[in-house]
Amino acid sequence: MKHDVNDNGSTAVLERTENKSPRKPDADKEEMMKKMEVAGTPGPAHKALNALVGNWKAEVKCYMEPGGEPKVNQATSKASWTLNGRFVEGEFHGEMFGTPFLGRSLLGYDNTKQKFISVWVSDIQTSMFTSEGKGDSGYKVITLEGKGDCPATGRKDVPMKQVFRVLSPDKHTFEMFDVSKGESVRTMEITYTRQ
Repeated sequence: MKHDVNDNGSTAVLERTENKSPRKPDADKEEMMKKMEVAGTPGPAHKALNALVGNWKAEVKCYMEPGGEPKVNQATSKASWTLNGRFVEGEFHGEMFGTPFLGRSLLGYDNTKQKFISVWVSDIQTSMFTSEGKGDSGYKVITLEGKGDCPATGRKDVPMKQVFRVLSPDKHTFEMFDVSKGESVRTMEITYTRQ
């Protein structure tokens, strides 16, 4: 404890606080670094995403009402590895209500959460759609869940489900479902064929 006298004659007491937590030994730091390295290393789930990499023709079916006839459009997509094989980055050129648009996505596998994770953005919206989920059938089926907003209807935080299905080395599908009412109502289906 140290006493200081101010100009006005009063005494201030200053206490030095010592760091009470014990220092971690170097062995703990090394163990933490090993855990971080394992969590950041691509594995079998990442390798499975290679089926989505390439240049694709896309047939897009949008369902405006359950059971109704879909509106069909043609699109193109390019998907490639980024960040040293940790994420597949997609670039999608399509059309929405007669207007061309560009969409981008990142899809990966979070080793810490043990889940697939995705984010989608486009040049016709200001929101991001994020989702996460699991893989089945040797990662040939990936099901993600998230919440999205619909500016057309004003609905916010609508629970959505996405399903990727690898059908062959040259074909896969993507389906989007509205699950807000306790059932899966398909809103979109995209069939990708390798170019």
